[in-house]
Formats: sequence, structure tokens, C-alpha cells
Amino acid sequence: MTIELSEELRRRAAIHAALADPARLSVVDQLLVGDASPSTLQERLSIPSNLMAHHVRVLARAGLIRRTRSEGDRRRTYLSLVPAVLEQLTPATSRAAARVVFVCTRNSARSRLAAALWRQYSDVPATSAGTEPAERVHPGAVAVAQRHELALRTSAPQKVTDVLRRDDLVVTVCDHAHEELGTDLPRVHWSVADPARLGTDEAFERALDELTARVVRVAPTVHRAPRGPSARSRARAG
Repeated sequence: MTIELSEELRRRAAIHAALADPARLSVVDQLLVGDASPSTLQERLSIPSNLMAHHVRVLARAGLIRRTRSEGDRRRTYLSLVPAVLEQLTPATSRAAARVVFVCTRNSARSRLAAALWRQYSDVPATSAGTEPAERVHPGAVAVAQRHELALRTSAPQKVTDVLRRDDLVVTVCDHAHEELGTDLPRVHWSVADPARLGTDEAFERALDELTARVVRVAPTVHRAPRGPSARSRARAG
């Protein structure tokens, strides 16, 4: 596979390379808290002066730290972290979606919880569906939502083919649903264990924790796009 190396990828790779040494990572950890002189870092980290000078050059070349001259003792230099450079390590992926549709098999737990969480963290509309919808929302999902004051919709589960629109972003939160949908439907997949299998409060708490972490990470990368026609409408038009 050929990877086109954009300038952004090269820059991120250089930052990763600069951090790929325990000593340099320790220096960055120290500078996360506050500025320090090279001699102070040498003492704290037990690194010889010549090796410290090398690590500082590597970190500075990657843009991770900057040097400033002390306004007191002009012979002293302080090192400061450049936090914005660390932020570049996060891939700047972005996509447009008229709506996010979370899909699991029964549309009774994981997909419901994911949609409710998404509505907390994003202004992009969200709904949920199932490949084999259950008759009702699982009581365990209702209970965990109540414990966390999460606005869970408890309307009848719906079938994915009745819900999807052309410009939806589909997120499968169930391995069975992901594999059942095949490869011709573009989507994102989150492999989240089925809490209904155990049916315990702990299982639903774990599922909610994992879904929350994923939603918090992904929601900022999705922006709202105009809504397109539904799959059902396209079928009638055809």
C-alpha cells in the first residue's frame, strides 16, 4: 500500500520520533508542569549534561520546546513546552454527516445509549436502529441511563433499512450488526461488548463508559451537512 506523505504527516511523524525516547518523554513530562533550566532537568532526571543537550536539541528541532533567556541571571536559559505542537499528534480527520445513525442488532441497548450520548456532545442529529429490532428497549439500558441522567429515547426499536438516508454516517456498535451489513455500506465500527449478554448493572456501566469515551473522541470530528433523501424515498423515486 502506498501512503502519500503530506507535510502534515511528516510533521506529526517528526514529533512522534522526537518523543520516541524515554529520556525525552521524561523531559516533556517535566515541562508539562512548569518551565525548567537544562541543569535543573539534568538533576531531576539524572541525565549527563552532554546527553541532556542532545535531547534538548532534538525536542527543539521538532518544535516541542522553546528556549528563553532568564530576565534575572542572563546566563541561565529556561525551557518551555509548546502545547500546541502536542495537539498536532491528533489526526485532523473531519467528515460531514446530515445525521449519525448508531446500529446494533436489537436496537435496544448499545445503539440507544450511543445515540443519547451523541446528542449530549454534538449538534449533529443522531438516531439508532437495529438489524433485527427487539420489541422494546432493554431495561438495563433504561436503568443505566437513569443513573447517569442520560436522555434515552424509549420508543419502539426500528429496523436499519427503514431509517438510513444517503448522507447518514453509520456507526455500528455491535460486531454482529457490523458483519451482517456486509462491506458495501460505508461506516465506522465500534466493537463494544453486548451488556445484555450478562444483564448486570456492571455490564451496562462498562458499555456506557466505553461508548462515552468513543463519542467524546469522535464527535468533534463530525460536522453537520444538509439532509439527503431516505433510503425508502429513493426506492419510491426509482
